[in-house]
Amino acid sequence: MTQMIQIGEIPITVTLKEVRNVHLSVHPPDGRVTLVAPTSTRLDVARAYAISKLTWIRDQQRKLLTQAREAPRQFIERESHYLWGQRYLLTVIHQDRKPCVKLDHKRMTLSIRPGSDANKRAEVFHEWHKSLLHEVVPILIQKWEPTLGVQVSKYFLQRMKTQWGSCNHRAGHIRLNTELVKKPKDLLEYVIVHEMAHLIEPTHSDRFVSILDEYYPSWREARLELNELPLAAESWKQ
Repeated sequence: MTQMIQIGEIPITVTLKEVRNVHLSVHPPDGRVTLVAPTSTRLDVARAYAISKLTWIRDQQRKLLTQAREAPRQFIERESHYLWGQRYLLTVIHQDRKPCVKLDHKRMTLSIRPGSDANKRAEVFHEWHKSLLHEVVPILIQKWEPTLGVQVSKYFLQRMKTQWGSCNHRAGHIRLNTELVKKPKDLLEYVIVHEMAHLIEPTHSDRFVSILDEYYPSWREARLELNELPLAAESWKQ
């Protein structure tokens, strides 16, 4: 059961589930607050708990609002771009052939038709990012399937404004944010393991946490690093 409560100016989504402990979270990028509590918890008790944590909530929201953000990309000469956590300078070549992006040492080269605008260049980059993820994601899924004892029936890559990943437990699908191509590969692996763990436990329950603790004990550090890296120009959530 999910309900909304309001503490001052802060809306909080309260979900009652089969969990042992209360879990209070402040989510990137805009500081959305959720509280998960045992099914027997009264709403006034959940409200009192949230009020007791109000200073912490506001502190977390303040940190998120001051988190570094990338400037909007224009895909122009000598602009900085990130791939797998490394910074590269962009070279732009105008030629009348199929657009593409190539990587060589510390430089990315974008070949684009004359007159192509920033939206077209962004589209070319996004398709390139997806191709790079398609090279890595299946390997990581295959690595973790026997370890977790699950099978991913299909995965999807897309721009996601509110999540790094998601899982359809019933269908056996996972969905990954293409922005992950800009982050270190170990953070991509963390998100994949996180979503695959949802094939065992769909909710963020104590059981889910224990699964991550057992199979990916550094998950808290990975989550923290992921959320401290610069966000894209759009708004994103973990």
